[in-house]
Amino acid sequence: MNLMPDVTEQDLELLARYRRDLHRIPELDYDLPQTKRYLRGVLEQLSCEVFSPSASCICALFDAGCARTMAIRADMDALPISENTGAPFASEHEGHMHACGHDAHMAMALAAAVWVDGIVRERPGALPRNVLFVFQPAEETTGGAKRVCESGVFERCAVERIFGFHVWPDLPWGTVASRPGPLLARSSETHISIHGQSTHIAKTYGVSDTDSHDAALAAARFMVSERWLMRKLAQEEPVICQFGQLEAGTVCNAVAGEARLAGSLRVFTDSMFERAKDEIRALLDESCTSCGCTGEVDFAEGYPPVTNDSVLYSKAADVLPELTLVEEPLLIAEDFAFYQRHLPGVFFLLGVGAPVADGIADADCGDLGYATCALHGDTFMFDERVLLRGLSVYKRLVLME
Repeated sequence: MNLMPDVTEQDLELLARYRRDLHRIPELDYDLPQTKRYLRGVLEQLSCEVFSPSASCICALFDAGCARTMAIRADMDALPISENTGAPFASEHEGHMHACGHDAHMAMALAAAVWVDGIVRERPGALPRNVLFVFQPAEETTGGAKRVCESGVFERCAVERIFGFHVWPDLPWGTVASRPGPLLARSSETHISIHGQSTHIAKTYGVSDTDSHDAALAAARFMVSERWLMRKLAQEEPVICQFGQLEAGTVCNAVAGEARLAGSLRVFTDSMFERAKDEIRALLDESCTSCGCTGEVDFAEGYPPVTNDSVLYSKAADVLPELTLVEEPLLIAEDFAFYQRHLPGVFFLLGVGAPVADGIADADCGDLGYATCALHGDTFMFDERVLLRGLSVYKRLVLME
């Protein structure tokens, strides 16, 4: 079955051009002058209102004369990574790279905007809703989506639903996947400080652990115990807290007076978030007390979980026969979650990984350039033909009642 009768070679030309142009000019956080200029250059040629509702956000509203509006979101920011792909359209900004596929997300949204423009101009009354395109900053850093929501743009434009995509190397090329309910996790950066008392190690001979004031020992005990805690909590629902950074002490022959740990807590429900925080605090107190130390932990607000609206997901599934179910929620985070706390939304994953062994419907897998590495890798690259699938999905969602 041909799942993409609504996309053309002209669509592919646009997708490839937009993606490659944007890939050359990666920018970070809210500092996106060239990216915004490029987007405006495309959108201001179309029959839409282009405006900025919040810092570094670009919106384009196509007024189809309807009382209701749907939204499509794309993220604009890149990563502080030096590109190593060797592509002819590689980053022109040293130390910056679109290694997470945001260039692809913008390209799909721009191509969808061009298609919507054609309908608004040539077929008045054909759309069931107005369409708002949201190009947001700071997905990789502080959650630019939150500021967009706080701007009031969705209320002013009567937006009742929102959709978005993320390219996904862990799924086979061309797969469109999602699930109702929890899809991605709530994330909270977790920072711990442990305070002891530094002294020469010769003075600790025969001293009990409780009287050692050894911050490194307290940190080690906490990390080991915390692993067991996560295994216990995960028996009830998916949860993880891992620490990727541990620093302690200053020299090799003195007890560490200070220790610092940095990691991330990931959960899917507010109740588990609160429970995990309480148990981590209690475990830290226990570990510190056992070594004569004190400590404190700071949990960042982070991003909420990406939770797809079940009713809207069901409607989308009816018009997307190719939609594949993600069996279990994934313990990664995305600030699309802020939109879903504001209005119903569905987030999709677009597979750019190696094709499945038996091929992909209506796609020639022989020379496909699927993802060269995981997201955030300095060689991340894939073939733009896969973006036709995302564009096809957007077209059907725009026309969905």
